Amino acid sequence: MKKSLVTGAIGGGAAVVIAVVLLFITHSSATQYSLYVDARTESGDGTTDSHLTIINTGSAPLTNLKIAYDSGKPDFLPILNPGERTLLSPSTSAKMVTITDDQGVTVTKFFSQSSE
Repeated sequence: MKKSLVTGAIGGGAAVVIAVVLLFITHSSATQYSLYVDARTESGDGTTDSHLTIINTGSAPLTNLKIAYDSGKPDFLPILNPGERTLLSPSTSAKMVTITDDQGVTVTKFFSQSSE
């Protein structure tokens, strides 16, 4: 009985050590500056809407984001904190968007077309 208790304690301790090491590796390998961008134009029921989702997927804030469309006025965001999401509704004539910031991140996406 004592032997199985000691073996269980060692196994449990090893599992905790492995979990802590994996957590550290995963956390430290997170990209400091990173953006997720989803650009969509949806049509249905006689209407067309464009939606732009921007998420800071990095571990540090992004500042002075410029959202430039191939047509129309650009949008600006002063700051986007880690994990923060913003939703924009650009002109339906926009076919492409380029997002830049002070940290050197640049993302260019074409608007995907979908019909309901």
